[in-house]
Amino acid sequence: MTMQTPTGNLPGAAAAPPLPAGLPDAAQLARLANEFFSAPPGGAGAPAISAGSGAVGGVPSALPTAAPVLASAGNPAPPGSPLAGPGGTGTGVPGLSLPQGYVPGANPPGINLLPGAPTHVLSLGNRAPALAPHAAAQNGLPDQAVSVLPALEPRVGGAALGVPQANDLGSATTIPAGPAGQFYYLDEAQRTTSPALAHAGSPYVAPATVVDPRAFGLPAEEDLRDLLPLQRPGADEPQGKRTPAATHYVLEEARAAAHPREHTREAPFSPVRAPFDVNAVRSDFPILSERVNGKPLIWLDNAATTHKPRAVIERLAYFYEHENSNIHRAAHTLAGRATDAYEHARETVQRFIGAASPEEIVFVRGTTEAINLIAKSWGEANVGEGDEIVVSHLEHHANIVPWQQLAARKGAILRVIPVDESGQVRLDECRKLFNARTKIAAVTQVSNALGTVVPVAQIVQMAHAVGAKALVDGAQSISHMRVDVQALDADFFVFSGHKIYGPTGIGVVYGKRAVLETMPPWQGGGNMIADVTFERTLFQPPPARFEAGTGNIADAVGLGAALDYVKRIGIENIARYEHDLLAYATSVLAPVPGVRIIGTADDKASVLSFVLRGYQTEEVGRALSEEGIAVRSGHHCAQPVLRRFGLEATVRPSLAFYNTCDEVDALVAIVRRLAAGRS
Repeated sequence: MTMQTPTGNLPGAAAAPPLPAGLPDAAQLARLANEFFSAPPGGAGAPAISAGSGAVGGVPSALPTAAPVLASAGNPAPPGSPLAGPGGTGTGVPGLSLPQGYVPGANPPGINLLPGAPTHVLSLGNRAPALAPHAAAQNGLPDQAVSVLPALEPRVGGAALGVPQANDLGSATTIPAGPAGQFYYLDEAQRTTSPALAHAGSPYVAPATVVDPRAFGLPAEEDLRDLLPLQRPGADEPQGKRTPAATHYVLEEARAAAHPREHTREAPFSPVRAPFDVNAVRSDFPILSERVNGKPLIWLDNAATTHKPRAVIERLAYFYEHENSNIHRAAHTLAGRATDAYEHARETVQRFIGAASPEEIVFVRGTTEAINLIAKSWGEANVGEGDEIVVSHLEHHANIVPWQQLAARKGAILRVIPVDESGQVRLDECRKLFNARTKIAAVTQVSNALGTVVPVAQIVQMAHAVGAKALVDGAQSISHMRVDVQALDADFFVFSGHKIYGPTGIGVVYGKRAVLETMPPWQGGGNMIADVTFERTLFQPPPARFEAGTGNIADAVGLGAALDYVKRIGIENIARYEHDLLAYATSVLAPVPGVRIIGTADDKASVLSFVLRGYQTEEVGRALSEEGIAVRSGHHCAQPVLRRFGLEATVRPSLAFYNTCDEVDALVAIVRRLAAGRS
C-alpha cells in the first residue's frame, strides 16, 4: 500500500496551507505512514523496535510472533507532533500539556485524565511490550492491549476502546452488581462477560469521551485488530506446549533471577488473561457498598481479613440449602453431595498451590491451628533435647509460641534469624544458624506487620542442606503472589481461607506425603480411624488422619469457591495491580510530615505500617474510622519485630485488589490533617 501526498495528485487541488511550526510536513507524514504500513508484521525489513526508537507514535512497526522483550519503546516524534504521545514527547497538541486532576464542571462528568490504575500515564511508553496479544477481550481486541490502554482510564483510554468505565473511581457503587453468579471477567471456557457491564445503553459508556488513541501515541482499534492472529496458539496445539509470553513485570523477572528454583516448573494453572477493572472487581464484593459513620466503607485492613465476593457467599448459601450433611459416613444422597463438594474443595486447593496430590492437603481451622498441628505431631516425634528450631524475627506469634512450647517441653533451642533496618531478613546471618542440630525452620513468606517478602526458597534450601525440615507460613502471601509448593520444595506450607477472600474458620496444611505418613495424629475421634477396639486403634492414612471429628465442611467448600474466583481473575493480575497500588500509596504517604514508615524492604506486599509523630496509633485509627476508613492499629501479633524498631504498635493500612488510588488518597488526607493539627 502506498500513500500519496495530498497535493499534486488531485486535479485542481489547491496548495495546502503551511503547517504550524514544529509539525512535520505532509511528505514526512506520508513517508512515515508508508514505512509503517508496508512492513508486514514480523516480516523481513520491518523496523526493529528498541529502546528509544522504532515506533511511530508509540505504535510498534512490527511485532514478531514471539512476545517481544523490550526495555522501553520510545517515541521519536518531535514535541507538538500529532504522532507524539505519553510514551514519547507530549500530548500531540501544540502548547497543551497533560492535565492533572479532575476537570470541574466537565460534561460528561466522567472526563478525568488522572490514571484510573496506579500506573502513571507517562509510563505507557515503557509498557509497549504488553501490547503483544495473548487472547481476545470482550470487544474483540487483544487482551494485553486492552489492559495497557486503560492506564488513561477511567475516562479516556477505556472509552477509546469501547470498554465501559464507571464515572467515579473511588465509589463502591459505581457499577451495579450483575445477576447472581455473574462476574466481570472473561469466563475461561465461554469467554462471556457480565450483563452488568455489557448491556446495551449502559450509562457507563460515554460516547462523548471516545477519542482517537493515536493522539496519545497508541495504536488505533483497526491496528490492534490486525494483531489478533499473533500469539494465538492453534486449536490443535496442546495447552501444555504453548509458548509462554515473556513477562514484562520487572519484579517478576528479578524474582525469577534471584530464585530460579521457584520458576523451574510449569505454573499449577494458567489464569485467564483479561483486562483488570478495579471497579468491576468491587462490584463483586457486596460489603464494599456499606456505609460506616455515614461515609462509604474504605477497607484497608486486609492483612487481618479479606472480604468475600458474591461467588463465595452464594456457594455457602447453596451448600446449606441443597447439600448440608456430614460426610464420608452415610449412603444417602445429601451425604454424597456434601462429600463430593468437600473433596472437590481439597482438589481445588491442591491445584491452586501446585501440590502433587489431594492427599497432601489437610483442612484445619486456620494458620494458627495448622502450625500447632505440625509442632504437636511432627515436632513431638522429631525434636529432642539440644535440638534447634529456626524462626525469623518477622514471625507472627502463631509461628513463635507453638515452637517455644515445644522447645520448653523437649529442652530444644529456638534460634532467630535477624532482620536489617529495612525489615528484610539477613541471609548472611541466617546461614550461620543452620547446623547438624537444626530440626526445622519455620518462616513466614510475607510479614504481616511490615509486608516484607522473605526469600523463603533460599531458607528452605539452607534447611534441607543440613537435613532439617522447612515450614512456610503463607497466611499473608497466598492472596498476593503465586504459590507453587513443589517449586518451593518446603515440607509444609500453611495458610488461612479468610486471608484469600474465603470464609473464616478454615485453613490448610500442605505437607509432603512422605512426611505426613510418618506423623502421628494429634487429635483422636471419628473420621480419622480405620478400626477401633478397646485394645488398639488403627488410623486412616493422611489427610483423614489429621481431620478428627466433623470438620468445617461448608467453609471448606467456600474456600474452594474463593480460590476459583481468584484463579479466574488471575493471581498475576492481582499481584501486578497491588504492587502498583502499594508503590503509589508509599509515594504519597511517606512525604507527610511526621510519618515514619516501618518496613522499607525492596520486596514488599501490600502492607504499609507507619507511626505519626505526636499521636498514639489508636488515635490515628479512631480518626480514620470516623471517616469510614478501616485500618489496624496495635502490635499485629508481631511484637518482637516491632520492638526491633523500638515500637510497641503501628498503624497498618493493608491493601487488596479491590482498593483504589482514591481510597489511598482519602487515607492520606486524614493523616495530613492530623499531622497539621500537631505540627
